[in-house]
Amino acid sequence: MSVIVDKNIIRLTGSVQSGEFPSGEEGFTSTDVFYALAGFDDKAAITVHINSPGGIATEGAAIYALLKSHPGRVDVVVEGIAASAASLIAMAGKKVTMAAGSVMMIHDPAAVTIGNSNDHSKTIEALEALATAYARVYAAKSGKSVAACREIMKAETWFTPEEAASAGFADASSAKSGAIVAAFDYRQFRNAPEKLVALAASKNWGSSNPQKAQNAPKPKEKTMPQDDAANAVKARLKAIMKSDEAEGREALAEHLAFETSMSVEEAVALMNAAPRAAPVEQEYVPPRRMNAQGLNCYPVLGPPPTKSDTGKRASLSANMKRRHGIE
Repeated sequence: MSVIVDKNIIRLTGSVQSGEFPSGEEGFTSTDVFYALAGFDDKAAITVHINSPGGIATEGAAIYALLKSHPGRVDVVVEGIAASAASLIAMAGKKVTMAAGSVMMIHDPAAVTIGNSNDHSKTIEALEALATAYARVYAAKSGKSVAACREIMKAETWFTPEEAASAGFADASSAKSGAIVAAFDYRQFRNAPEKLVALAASKNWGSSNPQKAQNAPKPKEKTMPQDDAANAVKARLKAIMKSDEAEGREALAEHLAFETSMSVEEAVALMNAAPRAAPVEQEYVPPRRMNAQGLNCYPVLGPPPTKSDTGKRASLSANMKRRHGIE
């Protein structure tokens, strides 16, 4: 995970990844960003620093939505690179600033399909829908038409800070130099700048090499604020789901924990006022025996009989015999 929170700054470094299919590379997911945002007040102003070659398109869209939905102001600073899905994330900024020497890249999403012609057709439909959604985001930021943004995407367009600002995808460029570019095999891109291609080749960045920040300085920021936010979210969920009041009200507890922002005290009070579900009687299932194990022993439903139990059973047996005229 490469999400670092320091005061009002969130740093996103590495590729945009999916939590469902972890790659083991340096990067971040929408879940990481969700936990980072959870540590801020609703009205807090946040600056997001991005140094990412992109990655999973749908994750990029989810992160963009998370940042865009934050009630407080969100600004973005591109350090090093914001390419592919990372460029979409950058569009969430009220003000997008390109650091000196940084680059932005916008292109069409891609996918790999294995299957018959129908499978490939479905992938094409999904990619077209995703590309159109991306183009609308770029258009909203730049003021260009969706069709114009779509053509920019199809051409795989790379922007310097000045070009990104001129095209409307950034608002300003900074004289301050950006961070070292995120490690990635930039040879995979069609129109990547020669400088990035040469850097990837010299560093041997490729699919067989984890995308670690080569020669990058270790961040001085502590990650404790993010850890505290994540732990607070987990503690709240656990406190609601594991409370005594949740027993018999499991569905309500799950709704309050995951679908509302109620405090633990509020959720517990609400559950306490709701009726519990009637307990479901469990059908007795006799213990399974293997290889006739225990057949000559007393039943496992209780402890072996005591002398007192044996006497009672003998007396009961005698009474039964007398009732039925058995000597």
